[in-house]
Formats: sequence, C-alpha cells, structure tokens
Amino acid sequence: MIVTVTPNPSIDRTIALPGRLERGEVHRVAEVSEQPGGKGINISRACVGAGVATVAVFPAEVESPFARSLADAGVPTAPVPPAGPMRVNLAVTEPDGTTTKLNAAGARVTPADLEAVALAALAVPAEWAVLAGSLPPGADPGWYAGLAARLRAGGRRVAVDTSDAALAALVARLEHDTAPALLKPNAEELADIVGVPARMLEGDPERVALAAAGLVERGVAAVLATLGGAGAVLATSAGAWHATPPAIRVVSTVGAGDSSLLGYLLADLAGAAPADRLVSAVAWGAAAASLPGTTVPTPSQLRTDEVRVRRLGTPTPSRLSNEGVPTWQN
Repeated sequence: MIVTVTPNPSIDRTIALPGRLERGEVHRVAEVSEQPGGKGINISRACVGAGVATVAVFPAEVESPFARSLADAGVPTAPVPPAGPMRVNLAVTEPDGTTTKLNAAGARVTPADLEAVALAALAVPAEWAVLAGSLPPGADPGWYAGLAARLRAGGRRVAVDTSDAALAALVARLEHDTAPALLKPNAEELADIVGVPARMLEGDPERVALAAAGLVERGVAAVLATLGGAGAVLATSAGAWHATPPAIRVVSTVGAGDSSLLGYLLADLAGAAPADRLVSAVAWGAAAASLPGTTVPTPSQLRTDEVRVRRLGTPTPSRLSNEGVPTWQN
C-alpha cells in the first residue's frame, strides 16, 4: 500500500502547440487536455494502472469535480476540507517536447488545514507514504519534515519529493531516526541542497552521486536524483548507480519525475535490489515523458530492457566544490 500526500493539488491543463512557442505572438492550439494533478495525485493514478493499492490524501471537497474524476478513474481517495479554490496549473508543450509551466500558488492555509491533511495520512496503514509537491501559501516550510517524522514513528517508510523552502527545511532537520527513507531531488534541487551551481552536477553522474552520498550519511536511506534525458542516479549506503533511459520521443516532461518515483517504489515493494529499483525508476520516467500532458504510463508501456545501468566508483570530494570540500562536509 502506498499513501500519497498532496497538500497543494492542482487542475493540470496542458496546451499542445503545433510549432515553437514564440513570446508575444498569437498561437493556434493543437490540443488542450485537463487532468487532476499534483505530484502525489500523479503517483496514486499510476498505482491504479500498475495494480498497486493506494490512497490519495489531498484537500478538496468530496463532491468536487476534482475528487469525482479521481473516483471515476478508480483512485481511492481521502479528501479533507480545502482552504479555498483548487489552483490551476498550465503547461505549454512544443513538438520537440519542450515544456513551459505556469504554476499557480494555491489557496492560503492555516495550521488547522494542514493538520487535517496530516491526520488523514496517518490514518492510512500504508507501507510507503509519499509526501510530494509544493506547500501552499501560509504553510510552515518545515511541515513535510514534521509529518515525515510522525509517519516514520508510526512504522511507515517515507518518500519525499519537494523543492525550495520545504526541501531546505527538510534537509536542515535531517536526523538518523527521523530522516525519510527516500528523497527524490532533480539535479537543480540537489545542487541547491549541497550549495553548488547546478552546472557542476548536470551531465556528471559521479558528482551527483557524491552530492547524494552526503544526504545518505545524514540518515536518508536512499537518494534518487533524476537527471532528465541523462537518466538518474541512485545512492544508498551500499553504493551508487547511474542508469540511462531508452531512446524516446519526448512529448511532455510534466509528471515524469513522479513516475520515476513510483517506479522506484514498485520495485522496492517487489523486493528488488538497488540497481534494479533504479532501472525501474528510469523506465517509468521515460515512459511518462513519451506521453502527452500528465498522462501516467502503465506497465505495458515500459521499456525496461533498454535501460542501461552501471555502478559508480567512489568520487573524491574535490570534484564537487571549488574549495575541495562540499558544503555539507564543512
């Protein structure tokens, strides 16, 4: 069972253009699609397609079109009263897969609003709890860190996929007895964590592995760093691996990272070794990137046998920082 927690869900509207996006110009639209969105929502939707038990926790009216659409898709939900209207996120996609996203902030919340979300998540007897996406306006940046500790104390393994202040607060509070079992940053987010320019990690899996290893040393059981078209790196106490995806035609990258996270969790639930969990993550992410909008892939669309994985050596700290010492080792 996987419970997903999405405190700031969205209606995801994708606009597909027949050509290149040009600023200030009038464009004709090839296609418009709309789906219930938010990182945790995407993961629960994919769970249903993979035949894995899930419950999606999020703020929305029980009879709202958002909640009803998930129910119609067979997604078990535990909605809690919202603080305000559902936000709408826009994604503009070009034929070559380039995606421009315009994300709204969401309704302002109070501590009571978020406690309702937390209690709903704690009530689900899941093996994995996924805390995903941005926090809404008014939220304490440390909310994910606090909920992760509560869920872990209740026997759940916790995966976190977030960014900005919420990610910084989580990392600042890392301790071995409360750290999440899985952290899923992208290259830019990982660079922010360790305090180096993103360009130092992009295209260099060994440097990514070193940055991720610092988080493992602080108690995170596994760090899955997604690198877009370059695949992903997985770091655990047992070592680090890099996997590259199959060749695909990129249609939309929206939600690809969410599918990568799910691919990792599905392999973990099946008892797979670390390298095989990484292969599953990359296969799921690539499948998602080949689909329009935030469409989630199904197992039949995976090309797992085309994913290439290799074990990484132990890099030296001088490769990560101009001063020779990563900020997390200072």
